[in-house]
Amino acid sequence: MRLYPCCMPIFRFSCLAAFLVASSVSADAQAPPESSQKPPQPVDSNLPRAQPPDASDDDPITLRTIVPNIWKDQGRIYWAYPKALAHGHHLLPTIAFVAATGALIAADQYESPYFRRTTTFHGFNTGLSGTNTSLLTAGVPVAAFVVGLIKKDTYAQRTALWTAEAVADSELTAEVLKLVTRRARPESIRPNGNFGDTWTDSPTITGGSFPSGHTIAAFSVATVMSRRYGRNHKWVPFVAYGLAATVGFSRVTLSAHNVSDVFVGAGLGYAISRFLVLGHHH
Repeated sequence: MRLYPCCMPIFRFSCLAAFLVASSVSADAQAPPESSQKPPQPVDSNLPRAQPPDASDDDPITLRTIVPNIWKDQGRIYWAYPKALAHGHHLLPTIAFVAATGALIAADQYESPYFRRTTTFHGFNTGLSGTNTSLLTAGVPVAAFVVGLIKKDTYAQRTALWTAEAVADSELTAEVLKLVTRRARPESIRPNGNFGDTWTDSPTITGGSFPSGHTIAAFSVATVMSRRYGRNHKWVPFVAYGLAATVGFSRVTLSAHNVSDVFVGAGLGYAISRFLVLGHHH
């Protein structure tokens, strides 16, 4: 089969993503099932108990529970988190995240025009188009679920469902922010136009730029895969976050988003997946 030059980046990207899923899932599938393991031995009740390797396994997810989980997660995002913030919790990371976002927003007017005008990344953009990166991001949990079904690996199946929940939560959050901010995408601005005043200027209600939906999904997938498989396979986080960062960079080179849009998407994708989806079930 002959591959055209413009297809090579996406072909290599697909092979790497497939290798990530197949290698990590297959290796873990070789471990003995939970039912075959020896029951835990009694321990001194005065000693501190060790935490489970992944809190999400304390509350198994199924196809029936994923929608109720998403509904509950949205309540935690828009009610529980602001309430905790008002009581002084999570202040330091929140302030740091907001400050970094503000600095990047201020720099967008100098960075975005370059990517709007240059043709340097034409080949890169052809391979990593918005459609291609969406398919690749969705392909990771789908592949994990299919492999889990074939190998009767419930851990892989749960990982795929946790990933789906994380992506859904993240994308819903991104859509709300896009509706509120309605930031114009760099591609909608003339190459010599004003890139410094783009808020509420989106030509469509749902076509806002802030934050990047592709990036928030990619980092959601990367975070769940890294947390679920990274302990036994140290290379998984490097590959997963490397691929997610590549998706984020492609959104900038395509002029679909500003750097700050991608940064916020990456941060929210990580935080929602790590601390909300995988964290609150313990």
